[in-house]
Amino acid sequence: MDQYQVKRILKSTATHAFLLSVALTCLFPIFWMVRSALMTNETVFIDKSLIPASLQFGNFYTAWLEGNFGVYFLNSVLYTTAVVIGIVLISSLAAYSFSRLQFPGKNIFFYMFVAAMMIPLPGSFVPLYVLMNNLHLVNTRFGYILCMINVGLSLSILLLKTFFDKMPQDLENAARIDGCSKLGLWWHVALPLARPAIAVIVIFNSLNVWNEYILATLLLNDKSLMPLQRGLMVFQGAHSVDYPLLMAGLTIAAAPILLVYLFMQKHIIKGLSSGAVITLDKRTKYF
Repeated sequence: MDQYQVKRILKSTATHAFLLSVALTCLFPIFWMVRSALMTNETVFIDKSLIPASLQFGNFYTAWLEGNFGVYFLNSVLYTTAVVIGIVLISSLAAYSFSRLQFPGKNIFFYMFVAAMMIPLPGSFVPLYVLMNNLHLVNTRFGYILCMINVGLSLSILLLKTFFDKMPQDLENAARIDGCSKLGLWWHVALPLARPAIAVIVIFNSLNVWNEYILATLLLNDKSLMPLQRGLMVFQGAHSVDYPLLMAGLTIAAAPILLVYLFMQKHIIKGLSSGAVITLDKRTKYF
C-alpha cells in the first residue's frame, strides 16, 4: 500500500467520521423526543437509560384526545395537499409560459418573481394581511391556502423554468404536428418530463406548509381552522409542565413529514441535478 492509498483511506475515514458525527447530532434530539414521549412525568428527568423500562404509549392517545390533534392533523393534511397541488399547477403553467411562449413583458414578469424571493417572508405579512382583510378572507381556510400558495410560487417557478429551458423540444414538435394544443403540450409532454423537478417542489413546499406557524397565527384564530403547528402551541400552553405529553404531541406533529421526507429524499438530488446537460457531437444529451 503506497502513501497515496493511505492518504485516500485517511481522508475517507475522516470525512465519514465527520458526517457521522453531524448525523448523530441531528438525530439525537429526535431520539430524545420520542424517548421522553414514552416516559412518565416523574421519570423523564430521572431515568438515564436509553430505552425506558416501562413504555407509556398511552401518552400519544392522551395527547391526541386532550390536544384535539385529530382536527389539527386533518387541517394540516388539507392545507398541505391543497397548497402543494395549487403551487404545482400554477407554477408549472407559469414556468412553461416563460420558457416556451413569447409575449410582451415576459422577462419583466419573470424577474419580478425572482426578485420576490429576496423579500424576507415576514416582510410580506403586512400586505398579505391587509389584502386578505379587504377580501374578507381572514380566518378562512381559502384565505390561508391562497397565502401559502403565494409564498411558494417564486422558487417553484424558477426551478421549473430552468428545467423547461433545458428540456428537448423534439417531443413537443412531434405532438404539435399531431395537433396537440399548447395546453395539451404542457399537460401531456412537459409535466411528465418534469416529474423530478416537480418532486423537489412537492417536498420543499410540503415541509414549508406543514411546519408553518407565524402566518397561521396571523390569519387563523378559530381552533377548528388551526393547523397542527398552531394547535401544538395551544397544547403546549395547557401542558407546559407535562413533558411526556408535550413530547408526544411533538412526535405526532413531526412523524408524518419525516416519513414523507424519508420516502422521497432520493428525488431531491435527482430533481436538482436533472437539468444538467452535456454537448457531444453537436447533440445535446439530458440526464
